[in-house]
Amino acid sequence: MVDKTNKTGAPPGTLVYFGDKQTDRVKLSLIEFNETDFIEKEFYDLSECLDHVDTKMVRWINVDGIHNVELIEAIGKRFGIHSLTLEDIVNTNQRPKFEDYDNYVVAIMKMLYFDNELQSEQLSVVLFDGMVVSFQEAHGGDAFDLIRNRIRLGKGRVRRMGADYLAYALIDAVVDCYFGILEKIGDRIEILEEDLIEEPTKETMRQLHNMKREMIFLRKAVWPMRELINNMERSETELIKPTTDIYLRDVHDHTIRVIDTVETYRDLLSGMMDIYLSSVSNKMNEVMKVLTIITTIFVPVTFIAGVYGMNFEFMPEIHSKWGHVWGYAFAWVIMLAMMISMVVYFKRKKWL
Repeated sequence: MVDKTNKTGAPPGTLVYFGDKQTDRVKLSLIEFNETDFIEKEFYDLSECLDHVDTKMVRWINVDGIHNVELIEAIGKRFGIHSLTLEDIVNTNQRPKFEDYDNYVVAIMKMLYFDNELQSEQLSVVLFDGMVVSFQEAHGGDAFDLIRNRIRLGKGRVRRMGADYLAYALIDAVVDCYFGILEKIGDRIEILEEDLIEEPTKETMRQLHNMKREMIFLRKAVWPMRELINNMERSETELIKPTTDIYLRDVHDHTIRVIDTVETYRDLLSGMMDIYLSSVSNKMNEVMKVLTIITTIFVPVTFIAGVYGMNFEFMPEIHSKWGHVWGYAFAWVIMLAMMISMVVYFKRKKWL
């Protein structure tokens, strides 16, 4: 990660990349389409990419990688993106949000995916008149393949609608990925719940702790999406047409469902944590119960053995020819009788 102190004292709008170190070249993917035509190309040079832009078609430029600050700044100058927006784009710790500017609107969110564990990358979608520019932090969690295929094959509404619908489709694809993530987490919770009931171990506790951290991470990514969609719906910008509002309401409903599921899973994990602690406590109580019963049974036996084991000179029948034999046998009978009677008593009390 880049040291945040590099930005300390810098003026607003200073571009400093915050994120994992990247060495790959930034790739620019250009897709242009209308209802009848479609063009798709990839570039590694901004000037070459801009030379192929056709202003008569809907344009979608996807930037894979935001670690090249100079390139991001060049894109911002070319399309008139405010320096504060560019600052948020290259800051991977940016909270999801929506902002409305004079010539564009921007939505910044987290795209989630599983790579052995829950991962996220920042996605910024900038909507212009007739064009969408999306900035992806990395290549790991690309959720847009389905949209690309729909554009290539001319299926669905995306080829017939404008750039605002394309921006909605990108946001909707990110929210749909949340459902896939929640489905996997739900499966893991079911498996963990079975382990918790059958035989809870320290590994179970560790998995519970990790999943609670994942849910906190997921909650931080998902909760601001409700505010983002709300602000997008209420925006008075002319870039978002009234025909797209109904689709934004739909993705808003999906976001609410995701949030409800996240909260449900958090409550489940908290309850499972309590169950684990109760199970461990109950197991310890069972052990203590057995040890206490054993101790209780042997306490009077130990008392009798202690009394008869004392070296008194004058003890009944100690000098009798058969006294030591009958005394020994009598002591055993008394001790066994006490032990058996105590076991029977404990069973009647259902302590055993």
